[in-house]
Amino acid sequence: MKIVLAPNPLLRQVCDPCQRGDKSLKRLSKQMAKIMYKSNGCGLAAPQVGMLQRLIVIDCDDSPKKNPITLVNPEIEETWGEMVTSKEGCLSIPGISVPIARPEFARVRYFDLDGDECIIEGNGLLGRCLQHEIDHLNGRTMFEAAGPMERIQALRDYEYALAHGAKPGAVGEE
Repeated sequence: MKIVLAPNPLLRQVCDPCQRGDKSLKRLSKQMAKIMYKSNGCGLAAPQVGMLQRLIVIDCDDSPKKNPITLVNPEIEETWGEMVTSKEGCLSIPGISVPIARPEFARVRYFDLDGDECIIEGNGLLGRCLQHEIDHLNGRTMFEAAGPMERIQALRDYEYALAHGAKPGAVGEE
């Protein structure tokens, strides 16, 4: 299993819902978490590893202890707060970071690996990561999330980064 890089068409497809309680999701989420940590990411969506399923793994905790959260069929229930523009990186679009405006807070309803319904709320990095990864499940990358001028610059920067060997986990200037 490896990270799918843009412009792979898999990254532009809407993912199918997972079956609640599907035992194979535990193995997939463990593999995804391993790849996410190896690439120094804080979130990874299933389409980023070639699986068109509504599954994400995140770990936005800055402690050295690994504590991934797996979200099955996550849906943004609500966003609120000021629009905050911050640079985002993406394991599927290595070598660049792109300014993206997102609401400050997000509330997401999802199922855990046992099939139990849960809610997670977050602001800052967690709120941004939830929105970014759920965008992937809906076939939306950073390029689509960026404003028109930022998108043009990001596409140029990405072409340059790829030509110079950017690998997942590499981000552009902060």
